[in-house]
Amino acid sequence: SLLAQVLDPSKKSQQIRWRAAMVEVREPQDYLDVLQQQRGGFAFDNCNRNAYLAKQAGTKAPTAMKSGTTICGVQLKDAVILAADTRATEGPMVADKNCEKLHYIADNIFCAGAGTAADLEHTTQLMESQMELMRLATGTQPRVCTVVRRLSTTLFKYQGYVGCALVLGGVDVNGPHLYQIYPHGSTDMLPFTTMGSGSLAAMAILESEYREDLTIEEGKALVAKAIRAGIFNDLGSGGNIDVCVITKEGGTIFRNMEKPCPRKFKAAYKPFPKGATPILKEHILKLVTIESGDVTMSG
Repeated sequence: SLLAQVLDPSKKSQQIRWRAAMVEVREPQDYLDVLQQQRGGFAFDNCNRNAYLAKQAGTKAPTAMKSGTTICGVQLKDAVILAADTRATEGPMVADKNCEKLHYIADNIFCAGAGTAADLEHTTQLMESQMELMRLATGTQPRVCTVVRRLSTTLFKYQGYVGCALVLGGVDVNGPHLYQIYPHGSTDMLPFTTMGSGSLAAMAILESEYREDLTIEEGKALVAKAIRAGIFNDLGSGGNIDVCVITKEGGTIFRNMEKPCPRKFKAAYKPFPKGATPILKEHILKLVTIESGDVTMSG
């Protein structure tokens, strides 16, 4: 208030200094100043402004929301096996206990996704559409490296703001392939890998028990054990275990292959009997009038 500023002149002078720092624009004096302006890098020009606005408004800067998932994949002699948990979180809350994190891209290529659910859905659907168009245009089966390059280019373009962490696997003319794709666009080609908040627990299982000569059934049991470790040791992971087996004939998703922590006790609440809630008024609007099979909108 004006009275507080009169009684406390230091507060008024501090606000003047803040405003002066906000509107200060430095004109280049010589070619070195111009060169310095064009060098790029991180600019700290808005730090004082942001601090002033946060102090005046009493607000807190938004922070990133932590997402929880455990996904993994192993490459076998003639197949690739992916697995994922089914818990979708919204901050500290469980939004969905049985969501699907294994995404179809092509008949011979699937991926498991961790990160922002909406980004994963749209990115994988976009890639599925592009691969189908390419298959129709070329008349050939899409290769795994093609999908990896397109995903890497797309994610790098958005500098990590599209929250897609992917474990991508497939079998093409060159054999089985397993890739790990980070949200910033970097990729790794690995024999086995994990991602997500429960990836450390899952990686402990894969590192100790993975072999190159695993059969498909042994591979399914191994990835299920790795996801189980993530579910039991990470609060962001939970629900059931989904497994996808990809061979040269195509991919098969085993939905809810395991349910490691089923609900043993359920509250015995009886539903309210019909008529327990009184109806004060009932009014039904007739929005559609049907005459001799034709539908016409009233009004």
